Amino acid sequence: MESFFVSTPIYYVNARPHLGHAYTTIVADSVNRLHRLQRRDTFLLTGTDEHGDKIVEAAEKNGLAPKEYADKISSLFKEAWPWLEVETSAFIRTTDPEHIECVQRFLTTVYEKGDIYFGEYGGHYCFGCERFYTDKELKNGFCPDHLEKPRYLQEKNYFFRMTDYLPALKEHIRNNPDFIQPERYRNEVLGMLGDELTDLCISRPKSRLTWGIELPFDSDYVTYVWFDALINYISALGWPQGQPFKKYWPGAYHLVAKDILKPHAVFWPTMLMSAGVDLYRGLRVHGYWTVQEAKMSKSLGNVVQPMEMAEKYGLAPFRYFLLREMQFGLDASFSEEGLVNRLNSDLANDLGNLCSRTLAMTNKYFQGLVPEMSALADEDQEVVDAGLTALDEYVRLFGDFQFSRGLSVLWGFIGRLNKYVDESAPWVLYKEGQTKRLQNVMYVLLEGLRKIALHLWPVMPSSSEELLRQLGTGFDLHAVDLDREGEHWSGLKPGVKVAKKSNLFPRRDLVLQQDHPPKNAEKKQKESDKSSLEGQVSFEDFQKLHMVTGKVLQADKVQGADKLLKLEVDIGEEEPRTIVAGLARHFEPGDMQGRQVVVLANLTPRKIRGVMSHGMVLAVHQGEDMALLTSTKDTQPGSRVS
Repeated sequence: MESFFVSTPIYYVNARPHLGHAYTTIVADSVNRLHRLQRRDTFLLTGTDEHGDKIVEAAEKNGLAPKEYADKISSLFKEAWPWLEVETSAFIRTTDPEHIECVQRFLTTVYEKGDIYFGEYGGHYCFGCERFYTDKELKNGFCPDHLEKPRYLQEKNYFFRMTDYLPALKEHIRNNPDFIQPERYRNEVLGMLGDELTDLCISRPKSRLTWGIELPFDSDYVTYVWFDALINYISALGWPQGQPFKKYWPGAYHLVAKDILKPHAVFWPTMLMSAGVDLYRGLRVHGYWTVQEAKMSKSLGNVVQPMEMAEKYGLAPFRYFLLREMQFGLDASFSEEGLVNRLNSDLANDLGNLCSRTLAMTNKYFQGLVPEMSALADEDQEVVDAGLTALDEYVRLFGDFQFSRGLSVLWGFIGRLNKYVDESAPWVLYKEGQTKRLQNVMYVLLEGLRKIALHLWPVMPSSSEELLRQLGTGFDLHAVDLDREGEHWSGLKPGVKVAKKSNLFPRRDLVLQQDHPPKNAEKKQKESDKSSLEGQVSFEDFQKLHMVTGKVLQADKVQGADKLLKLEVDIGEEEPRTIVAGLARHFEPGDMQGRQVVVLANLTPRKIRGVMSHGMVLAVHQGEDMALLTSTKDTQPGSRVS
């Protein structure tokens, strides 16, 4: 069985898990789940980096010893991942005895090869970054990340002969275009290798720092954080002789944010070369999440807490939003408004509506049983072919870490199925007794939903499993072969009972943290001029209005009424609504067919000229003219207006 290994960076324990940590780890989990669906033997590694100056400083601020503090924060990371539906194969800590032993073995291997030497170095040291900066790297004399002036330090340390391996690294990157992706970061690394890079300082004297792994060849020094942290990727696999190392390392991918590109793309490969270890297969680099155009930071107070977002809006929408919103490799902006819009538009309106309508029609027309499918008409086969093509492209893009593009392709197919409902009009087929065609249409829809749910399992595991349960099939990972899903449209067994309804993705309103109201605000409100409130409605009253977009399928004049049109409007329900509207003096019936309208859907039904009307089509009066209220772009029938 082919193997696949993906790692996140090990996260520094000087802060609690935030959005950046969550994104990287959810990406790793999602791509790992895709490979599991493809029947690969996978390994997902994450963990915590617990040595260095910053940990000592953070521990002192909290009145704890470094190990005690590291235990506390590391547990927060370990507990967060199952809560976000991340399934890890191992959680490593750099304070683990096995890791310490592996680091010292690795150091000994490189030292005995002659690639570590003792020397003296002076440079600008940033304690926040725990690294030296050259004059060229500083911005106006300040650290580019922390915007603080580094301290000039001159001390004796151990150095790794990194420069000896840079030519070989450059050749490897040029000969293997897929080694570092996206392309912009590959080019950035090649640019780094053209700079005047120096050998890598790998130690700190114990006179300055004791919280680290002691060098095996000099007890007066501890190893520098990167020469400790990076080795976790192989220590977790039992390098050099462990079976997991032999099994998974050949298929290893590292997933990192762009701020740690250099250590992973330059330091780590040269270290591996020196130790005689094969290079990892690929490095995948993503951008930053920004909040109001600024990078998240504690000092700015704009750090997003992932568990809070998932609790407010649901875990599936949160995971979906992260993967859909960020074009992998570029920066992306996080906002609760954006999350809610994605939830309501993509999940509630597009996918949720499709699930609800399909299950409702299956129950109405076939007593909730999956119908038999026979030879398909051309228009039905076209939908099936479009689905197979879209799903194949989704898998390719997702496996290539192009998550947003892949989900866009998948949602294009969801939109096609929604359109297919309108075009095939199952309610008409049912009334006309076209049972064979109706069976085929419903099977195409049901099987399409099954395939969508299966392909969305890497993104939203629990919700996908629930949708599969509603479709009467359930989820068994060992029975899935995603590669074969592209060869057929027959996964659902006829006669299987489906759920009566589906409400996987209920619409949500934006829930922002409100400031505390000023004192006496309630009293002042009561004392305000009551006359100014006449004719106004409260927000709660407005929320009672259920307004949705709809598509007019048919329009006819009402006999004996010059002003009235009888409309059949699709608003995302199992059957179109009949609505009587006073539009006849401004619109011909032919003008209305296919038009997008806004419908007040929870208006009490009433009989108008002998026709029962279920709602109101909203329009705007402008003098003698009238215009239909609509949206600026086409939406799925049933999309909520708010």
